[in-house]
Amino acid sequence: MERLVLNIHDMKLNESIKGLVKTVASLALCSAAALVQAQPAADRVVVEERAAAGASDASSADALAKQLANPVAALISVPIEFTWDTRAGVNETGSISTLILKPVIPMSLNSDWNLISRTIVPMIQFNDVVPGTTTNGLGDVLQSFFFSPKAPTAGGVIWGVGPVISIPVGRDQFSTNQWGLGPTGVVLVQDGPWTYGALVNQIWGVSGSHEGKPYQNAFYAQPFLTRTFPGGRSLGANLEMNYDWTQQQWKIPLNLTASQVTKIGSQMVSFGATARYYVSRPDGLPEWGLRFTVTLLFPK
Repeated sequence: MERLVLNIHDMKLNESIKGLVKTVASLALCSAAALVQAQPAADRVVVEERAAAGASDASSADALAKQLANPVAALISVPIEFTWDTRAGVNETGSISTLILKPVIPMSLNSDWNLISRTIVPMIQFNDVVPGTTTNGLGDVLQSFFFSPKAPTAGGVIWGVGPVISIPVGRDQFSTNQWGLGPTGVVLVQDGPWTYGALVNQIWGVSGSHEGKPYQNAFYAQPFLTRTFPGGRSLGANLEMNYDWTQQQWKIPLNLTASQVTKIGSQMVSFGATARYYVSRPDGLPEWGLRFTVTLLFPK
């Protein structure tokens, strides 16, 4: 009788243990299933966040590429430009290298107007322009200010006008040795991916001639056309039309440029490469050249 009671008790104990094992196993299976289901969801969140960040960067690059096509955009930028022109000099064996710092700084005047400061600081080197010689030095600084409405006109026209000042800080060979002053202006339209317009200025010498150099009297016009593409890419063409009223001479290089806006760490940057050919030039000036530009961008 006692043995029967023990057997019954053992059976009940075994069933309890089995039930506990089944419960633990079920909980483990449920936890594993939940973890398996949660892991892809977490991965999807990471992927979606990365995709959103990538889309934001692409959108930012596209917007910055379009702003760069506008000379009076409310965008702080610092272009560093290196130009190498060749087939210069009497024998067309020389070259001219120019490194230019061109900071652009917009300033808000009020709710309707911006003041855009554009500065050009050139460093110039002549190599064998005069056979067997190399000369280098700082050129004159060109400072422009554009008063520009913050909003385009009803017809979509963007414009800016103001003064331009030539500051004679350059070395003798690379300087007019006189202060220059005149008006400057820009007008453009941005229609979808297209930007087209022109920038002009006229500079007159205002401090008299120096060491036999005549009064400065120079006209400059830069008609331009730019097409932006998704991903911050751009293709552009412009003419740098320089006319010396005193010498009655044109100097006109045609520039064809490809550029790309990208992000390096947290810094937005534009890289550009340009092929240039002089469609009109006085004797001794270069025939063609190359230009490379790195532009640091500081969007608001």
